[in-house]
Amino acid sequence: MYSSTFIFAKGHFDEAFHRLDQEIAAMARAIPGYLGEETWENTQTGLVSNVYYWESLEALQQLVQHPLHREAKASQASWLAGYQVVISQVLRTYGDSKISPLLPAALSA
Repeated sequence: MYSSTFIFAKGHFDEAFHRLDQEIAAMARAIPGYLGEETWENTQTGLVSNVYYWESLEALQQLVQHPLHREAKASQASWLAGYQVVISQVLRTYGDSKISPLLPAALSA
């Protein structure tokens, strides 16, 4: 399993941003191999982190190569005050079972 983490500083979000953001999210969820997502915001730094989980790198590449994603990447400077992407391989997940699992049980330790 892989995760793609999109970390960004908020800029000016207009109607075009919100439309494209919703379309990309819907498209990502429809890709075979999409496993889930979560969003975090650090109120001290103002950074937002969107984490998507993928069954394979091939599934992640479908998102990266999609025309909507390319459109957003080309326009990001008009909406964001900076960004970084982190692609990671997830080796395992575990916890105390007090929260619902975010990822497939097959990776649990």
